[in-house]
Amino acid sequence: MEAQQKSIRELAFIGSDIWGWALAKKIAEVFVDVLAAAGVDRIYGVAGDSLNGITDSVRKRHGIEWVGVRHEESAAFAAGAEAALTGKLGVCAGSCGPGNLHLINGLYDANRSRVPVLAIAAHIPSREIGSAYFQETHPELLFKECSHYCELVSSPNQMPRILEIAIQTALSRRGVAVVVLPGDIALLNAEDDERRVNFTFAQPHVVPRPDELDRLANELNSAGRITILAGAGCAGAHDELIAIAGKLQAPIVHAMRGKEFIEYENPFDVGMTGLLGFPSGYHAMMNCEALLMLGTDFPYQQFYPKNARILQVDIREEQLGRRSHLDLGVVGDVGETIRALLPRVAQKTDSGYRCVSQSLP
Repeated sequence: MEAQQKSIRELAFIGSDIWGWALAKKIAEVFVDVLAAAGVDRIYGVAGDSLNGITDSVRKRHGIEWVGVRHEESAAFAAGAEAALTGKLGVCAGSCGPGNLHLINGLYDANRSRVPVLAIAAHIPSREIGSAYFQETHPELLFKECSHYCELVSSPNQMPRILEIAIQTALSRRGVAVVVLPGDIALLNAEDDERRVNFTFAQPHVVPRPDELDRLANELNSAGRITILAGAGCAGAHDELIAIAGKLQAPIVHAMRGKEFIEYENPFDVGMTGLLGFPSGYHAMMNCEALLMLGTDFPYQQFYPKNARILQVDIREEQLGRRSHLDLGVVGDVGETIRALLPRVAQKTDSGYRCVSQSLP
């Protein structure tokens, strides 16, 4: 009787262990759950055997879609375009070797355009890494230059933490994060499926110090011919940009990536300068006494004025003075900075320079 009860207990233990194993989530399932929690609606990619865990998890889960494309390069560009249009995280995926290598052009574009994209770079079987295996590459090295974060998942206990850090990095730094995931690791049972990050973000007000605003206002008040060079950092600050241009009677030259935020309903706009620019934009830049750069990293050094005072406002301090000499640079959000600056700036009445710039083709 005692031996029989022991056998029953052992069978019950084995049964519960099998049941628990059957219910355990795979790493690929946890991966897709975290993506859904981050608001991801779709993954662009080309299916491949090293991605089977991810694609099968997407198939079984409502609320997230696999969008098949003909080439992985298209997947990366599609993810970048979605991120640019929505502000949400775009996601693309490529299988091991040449599959994820094809993502690189679109990822460079997304990183340079500062839009949040997560790339899933599937990898060869983990036991084969370092053996010169068929289609072996080292994605964690290949994608370093076009991403803010690139890490290899080599153990179940790294998930979902690695993925959460990758998403947080892509969203907060507005760029690319890459998670390298071997196909066999994706199919292992997850050790932890609890999310630690809610992916909610505060919107801080970043404004220069009052003394910096006073110095900037003094520069603008003392200058005659002023031109504004505005870029993608002016997104969401169209009204403020028009207001400061009106006070300064300044023509607005927009950088290429600033066009969609700046050109519309803008009576001060004189187009672009640079290799793809117009005479009006070139004239406004090269003949001003002061150039006010707002949220732009305009790359062509030869199209900056040589003798003008150059003033720059940017949320990224590393961009101050990167392209030209700089007389005054301040760190701040463009919209917030202009709102704080407007009461300090005197109204100018001479619109001659702006009108001359706008009269050019």
